[in-house]
Amino acid sequence: MIELHPVTLADKPWIDALALAENSPSADYNFGNIFLWDETYHQQVGKLDGRMVSMPCYEDTPFFAWPIGSGDIVPVLDEMRALAAGQGFPFVLRGVTEDHLPMVKSLWGDACTVTEERDLWDYLYAAEKLDTLSGKHLHGKRNHIHRFEQENDWYFSPITADDIPACRRMLDRWMETCGEDERDGINDEYAAIQRAFQCYDALGLDGGMLWSGSRLVAFSIGEMAAANTFDAHFEKAYADINGAYTMINREFVRYIRSVHPQVEWINREDDTGRPSLRQSKLSYHPDRMVEKYKVVLHHG
Repeated sequence: MIELHPVTLADKPWIDALALAENSPSADYNFGNIFLWDETYHQQVGKLDGRMVSMPCYEDTPFFAWPIGSGDIVPVLDEMRALAAGQGFPFVLRGVTEDHLPMVKSLWGDACTVTEERDLWDYLYAAEKLDTLSGKHLHGKRNHIHRFEQENDWYFSPITADDIPACRRMLDRWMETCGEDERDGINDEYAAIQRAFQCYDALGLDGGMLWSGSRLVAFSIGEMAAANTFDAHFEKAYADINGAYTMINREFVRYIRSVHPQVEWINREDDTGRPSLRQSKLSYHPDRMVEKYKVVLHHG
């Protein structure tokens, strides 16, 4: 029987262990994303037979995430279906990756509908590529870097607890100046970033700041998602400073590679369907995509 409860920081150790067992590059499964976005998704979580059962709720509609972990998944899925039936809502799985689809089709076949959710696909980049920005496809990025270096007396530094107030102030100023195309879902993201600041050390997050003289102009925050994959949760920079976004991206990746030398991939998460964000992520020429699907079971 599944016993679910609201996610808290106390859940981090066992969820971390199951995420490590799953070892998926998806951004959906690490504890940080589960906890940081809880004001939006109000997730209920529980452990069953070596797997995590997670039931988020968005716009008053509950659904399940793929039950990460190890061990026989069939009885866990059966319990999840029973829970949905008992509470009177359809059995819907989201965040189902391409790796999971053969299992889904083997279990349910035509009894389920599988829908591609392109807006939620994660962008994966080779860490070395984002570090060096080499190759003709990234020539424009190198130009942005060169311009930033010419126009700013800059330096990069890791985020520590003492830096959180400065990051908060920058986030508030960024909120005041961000463009209209950046405002989609901005309140939800703002709440998630504030949670990251509040629980920065407890969550074991990594972060970096980009400075122009004494002015903080960009920051980025993330965490390990899998054995060789780092998940960049948030990246904010002032758009009126030429090259600031490109520079914080490169410098943060360089920092992450220095503290986590095992990192081969950087997950820069999804684009939520926003055209400007999609264009930005595609401009770095992703090496892989983490494809995600929604699975709806028709009966059972």
